[in-house]
Amino acid sequence: MITSIKTKLVLLIKSLLKEGMSLKKISLCIALGVALGIFPVLGTTTVLCAVAALVLRLNLAAIQVVNYMVYPLQLVLLAPFYGAGGWLFGAGLRPGFAENLIGRLKTDFWGSMASLWDLTLYAVAVWLIISPLLVFIIYGLLKPLIRRLHPAYGLPGSGSQDSS
Repeated sequence: MITSIKTKLVLLIKSLLKEGMSLKKISLCIALGVALGIFPVLGTTTVLCAVAALVLRLNLAAIQVVNYMVYPLQLVLLAPFYGAGGWLFGAGLRPGFAENLIGRLKTDFWGSMASLWDLTLYAVAVWLIISPLLVFIIYGLLKPLIRRLHPAYGLPGSGSQDSS
């Protein structure tokens, strides 16, 4: 699976370089696609990535491809985000809450939804703390990697727009 993702990412980078997209924009597109793609609220990442692409003038298709590539990671990270949010705010799930969620929803729908809403907000707060650092790290790691890929495909340099 990792090899497949790596291959798809290299093909994406290659196509963006051929389109003339700068190394900065490619790195930012991938870094934001990853960070926004793991946002701990299911069903929101497509809109978040679209808004980011439009506001920052990034390639909309590329950021969405990255977003969809990290979808399994989003699912895996839901529990850690919720757990860290509960720990950070001192409001973890009560023992047995997750196991009896359906029963709780049937008996106390609004109370259960309020508990889940609070935990979701706490998870988002943890994501807000982590995501800027994640973008910074991914962006910093990708620029030199993409710069190394650049000559490998025999593509013309993009000149001064890639400085820094």
